[in-house]
Amino acid sequence: MGETTTNNKKPNVLITGGSGFLGKRIVEEFLAPDSPLIPGKVRVLDIKPYDGKLKETIEFVKGDIRNPDVVKESCKGMDLVVHAAAIIDWGTKSKQEVLAINVEGTRNVIEACRENGIEYMIYTSSLDAVFTGKPLVNIDETQPYPNHHHTIYCESKKLAEIEVKNATNEKLKTVMLRPSDIYGEDDPYHMDSLVDMVKSGFYVRLGNGKSRNQHVYVGNMAYAHALAAAELMNGNEKINGQIYFITDGEAENFFKFFDPLVIGAGYKLFPKNLWLPRWFAFSIATLSEFGAALMRPIKKYNPKLSRFAVTYISTDFIFSADKAKKDFGFKPKYSHAEATKGTIEFYRKANPKNNM
Repeated sequence: MGETTTNNKKPNVLITGGSGFLGKRIVEEFLAPDSPLIPGKVRVLDIKPYDGKLKETIEFVKGDIRNPDVVKESCKGMDLVVHAAAIIDWGTKSKQEVLAINVEGTRNVIEACRENGIEYMIYTSSLDAVFTGKPLVNIDETQPYPNHHHTIYCESKKLAEIEVKNATNEKLKTVMLRPSDIYGEDDPYHMDSLVDMVKSGFYVRLGNGKSRNQHVYVGNMAYAHALAAAELMNGNEKINGQIYFITDGEAENFFKFFDPLVIGAGYKLFPKNLWLPRWFAFSIATLSEFGAALMRPIKKYNPKLSRFAVTYISTDFIFSADKAKKDFGFKPKYSHAEATKGTIEFYRKANPKNNM
């Protein structure tokens, strides 16, 4: 692949949400020596400081994507925007907050691209845009949006996709990438939660162990962003305005996938094989959310178990990355063995028992 340039210069890249779990890896993939797109400048816009690798090579702007002026200022001098900033919600945040960040924030990014003459945008979407709470088996990108969404977060990802689709034209070229169950080093959504459950002394699994979900290693998801950006900027018109599912392996039960990673990090699971039926776990989650709602006027906290989490984990959602492979040559940069090794090593180092 030839070097990507804009007006005979290396493109400058803004990554919104670049301090987050996925965002930091996107930064690293763009700055890697073998990146499919070698940038001139990388700028990160996020509400929290950037603490990832290669910190000295990026520009950091602290700001909220809900602030249009901050977004417009951050976009000055940029050629490409990777919009990864979002609030991840499993049914515990307010509707107003989720829509303001995920939908209004996306509108702000689009408008900032227009005002600054930015021609290229990669949007980080999610399987949740089409998630219904019912099994989705062997679906592809033609899967329609549901009439009713399971949570406001799911709806917000659909609405943001529609914003990006409607903004796509000759002046702003876009690609939308849909992952599910991103995992890897410093994973705050899956591994951290499972490790916390182990530390509590009581490890339970949801469902009956038969549901299967897609997963993707954070490094491979980040690489998909860099690869799609390079292809888009190098004139691959086929991908303009398109949506792509991204995964790097076969579907597998959530706990059967993650348990070996937790065990590999040096934790003992107790009980070894306790599964809560979906209906029972859903009842507990309902009570947990009700308790959090009652306490909200006094103290805000997110329940450790939500109804959405129960539904998500115990429902089939199976798809492939075939379209991404066909249209822009996506294939995993990191093998499953490398992904597993990296994740386990990170959590082994973080395990207090291994540092005594």
